[in-house]
This record gives sequence, structure tokens and C-alpha cells, in this order.
Amino acid sequence: MTTTAEPEITTTAAASSNEKESKGWYLRLILWREKHIPEKTFVVMLAIVIGIASGLAAVLLKFLISTISTVINSVGVTTQANYYYLLFPIVGILLSGLYVRYVVRDNISHGVTRVLYAIAQKKSRLKTHNMYASLVASSITIGCGGSVGAEGPIVFTGAAIGSNLGQAFRLSPHLLMMLVGCGAAAGIAGIFKAPIAGVLFTVEVLMLDLTAGSVMPLIMASVAGATVSYVFTGYNVEFFFSQSEPFYTSRIPYVIVLGVMCGFVSLYFNKTIGLMEDVFGRMQGRWQRFMLGSVVLSVLIFLFPPLFGEGYGAINNLLNGDVASIFDNSLFYSFRNNTMSTILFVGGLCLFKSFATSATNGGGGVGGTFAPSLYVGCMAGFFFAYTLNAVGFASPSVPLSIKNFALLGMAGVMAGVMQAPLMAIFLTAEMTGGYSLFLPLLIVAAISYGTCRVFTPYSIYTKRLAKRGELLTHQKDQSVLTLLKMDSVIETDFIPVHPDMCLKQMVDVISKSKRNLFPVTDNDNNLLGVVLLDDIRNIMFRPDLYRRMKVERFMSMPPAKVELGTPMEKVMKTFDDTKAWNLPVVDKGKYVGFVSKSKIFNSYRQVLKHYSYD
Repeated sequence: MTTTAEPEITTTAAASSNEKESKGWYLRLILWREKHIPEKTFVVMLAIVIGIASGLAAVLLKFLISTISTVINSVGVTTQANYYYLLFPIVGILLSGLYVRYVVRDNISHGVTRVLYAIAQKKSRLKTHNMYASLVASSITIGCGGSVGAEGPIVFTGAAIGSNLGQAFRLSPHLLMMLVGCGAAAGIAGIFKAPIAGVLFTVEVLMLDLTAGSVMPLIMASVAGATVSYVFTGYNVEFFFSQSEPFYTSRIPYVIVLGVMCGFVSLYFNKTIGLMEDVFGRMQGRWQRFMLGSVVLSVLIFLFPPLFGEGYGAINNLLNGDVASIFDNSLFYSFRNNTMSTILFVGGLCLFKSFATSATNGGGGVGGTFAPSLYVGCMAGFFFAYTLNAVGFASPSVPLSIKNFALLGMAGVMAGVMQAPLMAIFLTAEMTGGYSLFLPLLIVAAISYGTCRVFTPYSIYTKRLAKRGELLTHQKDQSVLTLLKMDSVIETDFIPVHPDMCLKQMVDVISKSKRNLFPVTDNDNNLLGVVLLDDIRNIMFRPDLYRRMKVERFMSMPPAKVELGTPMEKVMKTFDDTKAWNLPVVDKGKYVGFVSKSKIFNSYRQVLKHYSYD
């Protein structure tokens, strides 16, 4: 037996030696980089690599979606009702749900929200499997008809690439945050061929500050992502748009009204998405959510086939004036040339797209709300112009251009849904080449954004985190407080006392303590009150009271208690409301420690310095 064991020991020792040697080589590489390559130069180099990798991921995702969708749509081709639409979306949700459940074993839905959460709460650290998991799951979901977009998954993928590459080189959290933004920007630039929009997405949606130190890496990553997309898919825009009808300044009043309408459509979209998420969230069983989501999705796609997948085909058709094609594969195909039927059909697409999107994600599919907002915007703009022309409200001699207004609607609804007007303007212009409509794009996006802000300060992505106080914003104070964690500011060097202790025992405790504040607890560590040194200074030198005076006689209640895990923004509000300098921290009534203003201010300065790149 000894002879048999010796080779195993030798092999194990050799493997351990090889592992140590490998780690040593890797550590030497990192140290060499730190010594020979300046940090800012290295970050730009990494940004380019991240941009190329994210661009390749975007190209791969588009290829997978296109391939699966082509195969699916080749089955049962017809201009009439396609009953296969009742089946394929269910299969897509089922397969992607099983993949996430048994292969990934992690929640990867709502990609943009998860990136925001990682930035705010996890020091910009994303798991390794996030670099590919969303690609697989979303390609299956969207290719089989899931009514969601590929942009959320590609943002998640690009951000994960940036995060993991930064972690590999042991970069600090503020640099990781920047690289996460680089990956997200490159993903958007690659999927849409829109480098400017990629940078603006990082600034407006992910809410990273655009500073002198961050602008170059973001631009380089975004340009690299778009370049890779151009190399593999050609120098063509995502949506072909040819402005065959000029825009007249007399149409500006209509554009203003469209902007207001887009603002309310954006609110409707966000509200219905939120309500549907609440419905699915209250359902305990995974299979229950799958059944509800798949049934709702398949029925909606069967009744309204343009809801199938991302819906980019329908957008292209409307931008090119081909209205009748949206009735293909529909029960209502025979009504394609009827004006009122077209108005009702397109209105139905606007109303039900949000339900189809929520049903896809709620049922187990993986996808984003980026493309759906573009889709709804296009339909809303078309609906606006087509309806006004039909009822004769616009001039019969010079009717409103349904192509132009469909394009404007895309920017308007996206600006409202995302709370990102600049990104919406440039993304729409870059995707379609519609720069000649830049003025009306500005008007619609600005008014839609302003309309939404009247009713809600949060986008569809940030609302989920804002409810829990886990959102970073452009407001520096609030962002730093969000980055602060309760555990890092709790002080525990206070000596607890009990209510039945006499003044003599209290004086003995004071002599051993370095603090002037003492928590009063019972035998189960429940916080009963506090003793302030200033409150007993006048009696602590009276020996005649040492045995007669108990702690319960001179203890007082704290002005407020802070529950463990409370967001720091709420903690600071409590300090402001109570005018206190120290507050006790409890965990379901149990004493934990104290937080103080001075400790929070010191931690605030450290975090602010740590995350400032310039």
C-alpha cells in the first residue's frame, strides 16, 4: 500500500508546485504592469480590449437571435393567422428558464438593473458566468418570439466583461466602476452601431459621472464596440430610414403635442411593467409564473404578430411606409387596407407591448425593455400622425408624414422610459441616419422627458433600486451615502449597563470606559435606554447615593433607534430630524452598537476620495 501511495503524493505535490508557479507568474505580471505602465494608460488599453470583446458579444448575440428567428419563422409561413405563434414563444420561455434554473443557477433577468445594483452595492463586481449566460438565454427567448430586447442582456454581458477583466488585474473599485461602464457602452455601441449613444447610455442610464479621467476610456470602448460591429455586419444602420418627405416648421406644434403624448405613453409603459412585475412577484411557484407568462405571451403574439421578438421588422416597415405588412400572419390580415382597422391594430400594439414584455420576463425568459420602448415609440408616433391624417385634423394638401412621426415617437418614448433624453436623441439618429430631423427629435425627447419627470423621478431601471435605497445617482452626496455600508460605521466599544445596577457600579464602569455614552440592556440584550455622562455628572460624586440610586432612575430613551441594514441616506435623515450626534443601532430590538455623525463624515470623505478618479 505504501508503494501505491507514493506516486499519488508525488503527483499531488507536483500539481501544487505547478499551481504556485502559475500564481507566481501571474502575480509577477501584475507587478510588472504596475511598475511599467501608468494606470491611466493601462485603463485605456483595457477599455479597448473590453470594447472589442463586447462588440464581438453583440455580433454573436444578433447572429444567434437572427438564426433562431429565421428557423422559427420558416415554419408555417402564411399571410393569414399563424397558429405556430401559440407554441414557439412558450418553448422559448421554457428552454431559457430551464437553462437559467439548472445551468446558470442565478437570477440574470433585468440586466441593466443588475448592473446598477452591482455598481451601487457590490463594488462593481459581477460574476464570471454573466459574461455569457445572458447571451445564451436571451437568444433563445427572443429567437423563439419573446417580446423583449437584446440590449439589456448585452449591457449585462459587456459590463461583466469589464468587471471581470478589471478584477483579474486587481484594479480598485472606482476603476472597476469605470470598466463596467466601458463594457456597457461598448455593448450598446455594438448592438446598435451607435458609439455616441453608448457613451450617453453610461452617463444617463448607469449614471456614471463623465469626467476628464473617464471620458477617454468610455469613448475608446464605445468606438471599438461599434467598429467590431461594422466589420462583421457591414456599414449599414440598424433601421433603414429615408426621409422622402421634408419636415416643415409649421409641424412644430404637432411635434410638441407628440412629445406630451409620448410622455404619457412612457408613463403607461412603466406603470404596466411595474404592475405586471408585482403580479409575478407575488406568485410563489416557478411553474405558476411560467404558465401565466407563456399563456399571456403566446395569445398576444397570436393576436398581434408584430409583437413577436424584438419587433424590428415592424419598425422597419413603418419607417419605410409599408403599413399593410404589419397585418402579416394575423387574424386581421383581410382588414389590412382599412383605415379604422389600422388605427385600432396599431393602438393595440401600443397598449399590449408592455404586457407581452412583462409576460416574457415574468414567465422565465431573459430580455430587456430597451427594444420594447423603441417599438412602442414607433407605434405611438405612427398612430399619432396616421390618426390625425385620417380624421382630417392635419392639412389634406400637406398631411403629416407618418414615417417622420414614427421616427420621432421612438426618441420620445425612449427618453421617457429611460429618463435619458440625450441618449434617445442620438441613438435614434445613429440607428436610422435621421440626422435631418434633429430639431424635432430634440423637441419630442425633451418634452417627453419633462412630462415623465413631473410624475416620477426614476426610470424603469432605477425605480426597483430606488425603492430599496440602493441607487447611485449623479447627486454626489446621495451616491456616496449609498456606497457607505452600515457595518463600516457601527462603533461597538461602548460598555453596556443594566437597569438594576447601582450608581457605584455605574461609576466603576465609567472609570473603565473611554466613551461618555452607555447603552442600557436587559439580560437578553434588548436595548432599554441610554445613560449620558452629562446627565449624571452632578450625582456621580455623591457617595450617599451610590447604593440607593439605580440606573433605571437616571437612564433616558434615545431620540431614535436605527435598525441594522437601514440605508445610510435614511440614517442621515434621522440624524437631521433628531439633531443627535449618536444613535443606537438595533437588530430587531437587540443592541448592536452606535453610529455617530463624526464616524459617518470621516467614512464619507474616505469613500469620496476612493471613488474619485481625477
